[in-house]
Amino acid sequence: MAPMSGLDIAWVLICTVLVLLMQAGFTCLETGLIRAKNSINVAVKNVADFSLASLVFWAVGYGLMFGPSAFGLVGHDGFMLAGQAEVTPERSSEMVFFFFQLAFCGTSITIVSGAVAERMSFKGYLAATFILSLLIYPIIGHWAWGGLDSGSATGWLEKLGFIDFAGSTVVHSVGGWAALAAILVIGPRLGRFGQGGRAIEPHNLPLAALGMFLIWIGWFGFNGGSTLAVNHVVPVVLVHTLLAASAGGIAVMGLTWAIDQRPDVGATVNGVLAGLVAITASAHIVSTGGSVLIGAMGGFVSVLAAKLLERLEIDDAVGAVPVHLAAGIWGTLAVALFGEMSYFPNGASRFEQFTVQLTGVAAAGAYAFTLSFALMKLIDPFLAMRVRARAEREGLNISEHGASSALSELLGRMEDQSRRGDFSHKVPVEPFTEAGELAFRYNLVLDRFNSEVSAHEKAAAALREARDAAEIANAAKSEFLANMSHELRTPLNAIIGFSEIMTGGMFGEIENPQYKEYIHDIHRSSNHLLSLINDILDLSKIEANKMELADEDLDLGEEVRGCERLIRWRAQEAKLVFDVLIDEDLPRLIADRRALRQMILNLVSNAVKFTPEGGRVVLSVEREVDGRIAISVADTGIGIEKSDIPKALTPFQQISTGDTVYMADGTGLGLPITAALARLHGGTVVIRSEPGRGTEVTVRLPASRLQERPAKNKIEFV
Repeated sequence: MAPMSGLDIAWVLICTVLVLLMQAGFTCLETGLIRAKNSINVAVKNVADFSLASLVFWAVGYGLMFGPSAFGLVGHDGFMLAGQAEVTPERSSEMVFFFFQLAFCGTSITIVSGAVAERMSFKGYLAATFILSLLIYPIIGHWAWGGLDSGSATGWLEKLGFIDFAGSTVVHSVGGWAALAAILVIGPRLGRFGQGGRAIEPHNLPLAALGMFLIWIGWFGFNGGSTLAVNHVVPVVLVHTLLAASAGGIAVMGLTWAIDQRPDVGATVNGVLAGLVAITASAHIVSTGGSVLIGAMGGFVSVLAAKLLERLEIDDAVGAVPVHLAAGIWGTLAVALFGEMSYFPNGASRFEQFTVQLTGVAAAGAYAFTLSFALMKLIDPFLAMRVRARAEREGLNISEHGASSALSELLGRMEDQSRRGDFSHKVPVEPFTEAGELAFRYNLVLDRFNSEVSAHEKAAAALREARDAAEIANAAKSEFLANMSHELRTPLNAIIGFSEIMTGGMFGEIENPQYKEYIHDIHRSSNHLLSLINDILDLSKIEANKMELADEDLDLGEEVRGCERLIRWRAQEAKLVFDVLIDEDLPRLIADRRALRQMILNLVSNAVKFTPEGGRVVLSVEREVDGRIAISVADTGIGIEKSDIPKALTPFQQISTGDTVYMADGTGLGLPITAALARLHGGTVVIRSEPGRGTEVTVRLPASRLQERPAKNKIEFV
């Protein structure tokens, strides 16, 4: 190879590094366009294929591609860069050229990686890489570029006048043909086609877009370095590369927007790449307008090819075949359609040049596809080109490399929970990751699910308890009716008996003192009977939500003293000490007079009923610090167990513990009715009791029901 100038060497080396940057771009692009459970596998394939292709191209491929030609078909010398060890200008230039061509070889090989992602075995992929870098890419490269290092045509396509400036066919179509052969051999991903088949969504489109930009930047080295020198052609090539890529992206964005009513992100990313592939064959001999048309058509062609593959149920995981094969074919043919004719070899017309371009496309396709398909079919029984179904479902990160990620771990946990039907444990959350956010949201779903299950279980338990309670309530009501019959019968018998005695004149004239005692007993029995009936009526109204308060402006102190006069005789009969403590200057109260008296009388009656002879009952009324009114009745009676207090507030419940029965004669409705009346007034009832020491029941009425008394000696001005 003729020596290159220092500036040319620097330029080609810079461009080579830019081409190598495309490997990082392909890694990001392919990783973003597939599922997370296979992302590590795709990344490792990109590392492995470039490393293996570099060694194979150094050992054999470079010699086959650029060695002395045998009949224009293949080179036969220059293996392992054979030559003198000392560094000469010629040797240095050869190394630069080799380095640049090696980067091209790596680009062609890695195209296959994305197409076969998510189901091709790692060893099968290495075999495909070996085949492509040894037997396919160098041979077709020799046909089209065999004399590139010497400046004279040696390959048979080269001699025909075939133009492929930077490899629309040699690099991209060849990689696309090999990718197509591979995906036909291994078949589509599970769940992609057939019954219930669906499109498989990419897991990280922003990463794919980043990969596209890295490839785009690298492409300036890909096309710009193909001049192999710093000259006036370089700026033209770079501008045409930029315009074609932009046109490809915009064309696909507009097309998908028109078809689907929204721009497709993945297709737009691939549209940019298709524009780059299309312009690669002719970037040096077209106009700026031509480059825009070529790039736009490259985008359109890639979309149409993707639709065709989908209709044929051919599964390309990242769209590599539409981008590199379809757009590569279009770009190669576009040379004859848009290229400046003065640059056509041998003075060819457009039709003649189109025929040469079509010949090159057909020859490269026939050789690359046929050999790739045949060799992969032969290798498949021995190397298993495709992973097993279980490994594909699990993900190639784990099955092929034993590597995992936060997302794959999460998916595994979720699948395990689904299989076992146990959703009682949360999945671990990996902080500051997308998988962690998904885990957090999934845990919220688990919380809600478990909450709903718990609620249903509680509801079922409540229904069982309600059934049991209904049975107990029926028994309690039966017992209540029996007690009530006795309670009603006793005062009625007394009234009837005393009435008959008085009617028969057993003790003579009506003025007899004995009659006065009977009249007193009749009056007391009648009041007791009326109280029982009122209790029953009040309870029925309260339970039916028909109890209405007749609020009045009451003097609370006077109402309490009135109740005292009505109940004191019962305390005296029971031989109890009965004290009444009333704060001075109590505010006036807005309340139902009858309900207020009933609450006070019920509390005092209960206290008297359950306090042994010689005990004490205290009725107190005071205004508390928070402004509420507290009406309390405390006794030194038998008391109630703490666990039985709720029963005391339940209608028809008879409280008993072992042989001890707390309920004396009566309906047992006093406390429940008192609590209900207090609630109607917006108040509360609190019970504190200790067996053997007594009970204190406090009714608190809200401050909103109070009216302050006017201040004494207050002077009003009119």
